[in-house]
Amino acid sequence: MRKTNRRRFLTSAATIVAGTTAASAVPFSSIRVKNPVAHHVFFWLKNPSSEEDRNRLIAGLKTLAKIPTVKELRVGVIASTEKREVVDTTWSVSELMFFEDLQGQATYQSHPIHQEFIKNCSHLWEKVVVYDSLDV
Repeated sequence: MRKTNRRRFLTSAATIVAGTTAASAVPFSSIRVKNPVAHHVFFWLKNPSSEEDRNRLIAGLKTLAKIPTVKELRVGVIASTEKREVVDTTWSVSELMFFEDLQGQATYQSHPIHQEFIKNCSHLWEKVVVYDSLDV
């Protein structure tokens, strides 16, 4: 009985090690990233102390998730992390989206929901900065 359990354990361990070794042998560059286009936008509110304006902008941003080419949407506010010279805490709200490809991002730009968001919320911000990137 004891040898059977040991044999079963050793067989399982060898299988796990072989699987782990095979998985680590796959080059990272050959792994297809599901949504490789990131669209990160930072908004500076005209009235940064207005919780109502911030909440209206957040609500407006969340409507963008209904656009079919938007695969993932994150809306955020400044985190209370360590203050460092390289950390910019001057913005009010951020939005991070992911798309399958550049065509999906281009479709988003002209989509009626995005245009409606701009129409309804652009009066809330004084500055917007956009960072678009591709996974490498």
